[in-house]
Amino acid sequence: MPRPPRIHVPNGIYHAILRGNHRREIFSEHNDFLDFEKLLREALMRYGAQLHAYCYMPNHVHLAIRVSEEPLGSVMHLVASRYARLRQRKVPTTGHFFERRYRAKLVTTDSYLLVLVRYIHRNPLRAGLVSELGDFRWSSHHAYCGLGSCEWLAIEPVLGFFGANRAQAVDEYRRFMADQCVEEDVAQVHPDHRSSADNKRSLPAAAPEPRHDQAPALEDLIHAVAVEQGIDARLLSSRWRTASLSRARAEIARRALQEGVATLSEVARRLNRAPSTLSELISAR
Repeated sequence: MPRPPRIHVPNGIYHAILRGNHRREIFSEHNDFLDFEKLLREALMRYGAQLHAYCYMPNHVHLAIRVSEEPLGSVMHLVASRYARLRQRKVPTTGHFFERRYRAKLVTTDSYLLVLVRYIHRNPLRAGLVSELGDFRWSSHHAYCGLGSCEWLAIEPVLGFFGANRAQAVDEYRRFMADQCVEEDVAQVHPDHRSSADNKRSLPAAAPEPRHDQAPALEDLIHAVAVEQGIDARLLSSRWRTASLSRARAEIARRALQEGVATLSEVARRLNRAPSTLSELISAR
């Protein structure tokens, strides 16, 4: 059967993955990374696209791209075809250089975009290429940390979620990246992923043992508020603080008390917050 056509959403953000055929290496030396990046910049400019994050792994690349009126396929085809020809001139090979079809997934919420950026930047750690995130050169993590300028990389839309002040936003970004949410990130970015530990979806580390009388109703409420406000429910119990997450936490606490779903202490334990913090959030609404 023919593959279904890709959905094009003008101004949409996509997580694109381009892999070497049979997962072979696509970068062999320093200049290969530079050649790929040059072609990517040219494709972005030609088709009016923006790159929010990237990571060049030895046998694949991850990109967070915002497209314009031109579909993502135009960008990916130009980069893949030109880079493949370049490499095959340097190292003659037969067959396809890349997998025949790049993978792409539409980013539908701001919270998903944030988790995606963390997932992309933490790829070298998960693969065991480095022991410290800052040791890997070929990703946009350094630009987000304020280490060097990159005029063709659009980091402001993502950094803006961490604060209006650049220094504060960078600090918050670093804290966000330090959260050990690897399994949760992988599960959200790749829904078919299963944990190698117990093949089960785990609760947040700081969540209490569920109470049979209250937990299901509280979980339902958390899920409902997250859907209503377009937030990833996993982020609600993280250390990360933004205006949108604070509003959602306050709404969960307010409705839990109003509807008799749970006490303030129970909500606080589930969201990994102090009861006084939730009380202040409710009062500020």
